Amino acid sequence: DHRDLHSFPTRRSSDLRDKIKVSVPSCFCGRGMKMKMEKEEKMTTADPKATKETVELWNYLHAVAGKQIITGQHTQTIPCEEIDYIRQVTGKEPKLRGFELLAYSPNINYEDASPECIQEVEEDKGTVETALQWARKQREAGNGGILTFTFHWFSPLEGRDKSFYTEYTDFDAREVLKEGTPERAAFYHDMDVIAEILRRFQEERIPILWRPFHESYGTWFWWGAQGPEVARELYRLMFDYYTKDKDLHNLLWVWNSDIPKVYPGDEYVDVVSIDVYLPEYQSTDYADAYEKLVTATSRDKVAALAEVGYLPDVDLLQKSRIPWAYYMTWSKEFCIGEKYNNVENLKKMYDSEYAVTL
Repeated sequence: DHRDLHSFPTRRSSDLRDKIKVSVPSCFCGRGMKMKMEKEEKMTTADPKATKETVELWNYLHAVAGKQIITGQHTQTIPCEEIDYIRQVTGKEPKLRGFELLAYSPNINYEDASPECIQEVEEDKGTVETALQWARKQREAGNGGILTFTFHWFSPLEGRDKSFYTEYTDFDAREVLKEGTPERAAFYHDMDVIAEILRRFQEERIPILWRPFHESYGTWFWWGAQGPEVARELYRLMFDYYTKDKDLHNLLWVWNSDIPKVYPGDEYVDVVSIDVYLPEYQSTDYADAYEKLVTATSRDKVAALAEVGYLPDVDLLQKSRIPWAYYMTWSKEFCIGEKYNNVENLKKMYDSEYAVTL
């Protein structure tokens, strides 16, 4: 590996690092142990210049996986009513809080948008400030709340209504991959705008679980419409642009697809993840989804349920120890009320010793 890794923690978990460090002086290594240590040496963030806080979050996720699961909840409005609901039902809050960036898309076509689209955009305005305030409070209180962003990116050119959906835009993501196209210029323009939002968090030393081009295994969003290979190339473009040209080093990069043969590569990814919306409730630890995901991507990365409709069964998880580091329930009716998750299951999750909450 050509990258300079020696300045970063080299462990998957502290006990493994300590075991190697304490019990095996490097001069005493046999070839097998030396190779093992070299592998451990490479276990670090995808961005070799990741900030101290980002590396600490990376280490924490590795340490938690298989021992507990971090509770997570998406929000998409300023009041974050989902969090109020969870607090009322359980007396606790999720450790991980998701925020939506869709209203910050530079190319929203207000003239040709449905009332539902306008409402969603208006509700989402100001979520960056809300996220910043929450993250600041977390640090001041020493709680260690974790921040993640989802970006339903309105197409950089053309489009109407909710143009992050393929059906509402003619934007062809393949054109982004060609030098000199209007699509590529617009793509980079939008990336510049979002980069400055993410920089505000870097300036305050706040790490972010960053999950761009989510659900690229499907064709419903413009970035997946031309196939998962195109989405992978968009992801790599963004990774290189943000970590090199834009000097953004407060991001843990979350890949959100379980399609074999389109994984961007370990050097581009910190967390492998999948979104699972079951057609109806079943008691599950999502073991099948885990196996499919890590088989298609990497077994060396932290794995996450980046979005779920139904909560995993925490009792099953505690028994199976499927190493999901975190889950995040989607917003609104997926959290509030009992259409998807009944109060009993929500309480069971937040009361469990296996769940990490605030």
